[in-house]
Amino acid sequence: MGLAMLDTTRPRALVTLHDVGKVYATGTVALANIDLEVRSGEILTLLGPSGCGKSTILRLVAGLDTPTSGVLSRNHANVRGTVGFVFQDPTLMPWADVFDNIYLPLRLQGQSRNKAAPAIADVLERVGLARFVKAFPRELSGGMRMRVSIARALVSRPRLLLMDEPFAALDEITRFRLDDDLVALQAELGTTIVFVTHSVFESVYLSSRIHVMAAHPGRITAEIEIDTPSIRRGREFRTTPAYLHYCRQASDALQRAAPGEDA
Repeated sequence: MGLAMLDTTRPRALVTLHDVGKVYATGTVALANIDLEVRSGEILTLLGPSGCGKSTILRLVAGLDTPTSGVLSRNHANVRGTVGFVFQDPTLMPWADVFDNIYLPLRLQGQSRNKAAPAIADVLERVGLARFVKAFPRELSGGMRMRVSIARALVSRPRLLLMDEPFAALDEITRFRLDDDLVALQAELGTTIVFVTHSVFESVYLSSRIHVMAAHPGRITAEIEIDTPSIRRGREFRTTPAYLHYCRQASDALQRAAPGEDA
């Protein structure tokens, strides 16, 4: 009997969910029959209405919760210990300056300030905040606070970065700028990202793949592969026929998943 050929062109799956369900103690069915791969080096977006289980999937992938049914496997020995999480609220410590907010995960790992300083300086440079190392959160704009939150998630060099609607509360100009920055950072660092959003336009701009979800129970109803250059340059990409085509495709899939929702 011959051996099956391996697909060497397909990126390795870091995390796999097979027929995963999640039922809370109240009886609420949060997720049903979730089949999902998180592939190394990609930006995978979960797109769907409120209450469809997007954040629940992030928590399962992060190891912060466990499935009620099905199988969740981590296919890299180190993935569980190298996961960064960025929430919608930057959740910064108001009494601490930028340095100490970013230092927090390294301090919890037992690193000294002197040992952590080069890594903190590096991520601050990457997110464009090198001049604000001694600033306090109250002195920063909303977009700058979110950059600090991203820097804090990146400082420990996670293999997998989970982002739960991090830009939803920002104005459109700031949101576009941070989308640009995130694409550039991912291309430079090679970090695998799972991104949650309600925005069709953001999902297409950021993603290599989109999983469209429906609610009650949370389930995946469509998968869209975004076949465009991985480096996307702001307005230049957002006005291309390809971008508009994928936005229409994602919008149609979202409408089918959530009739009556604006997409």
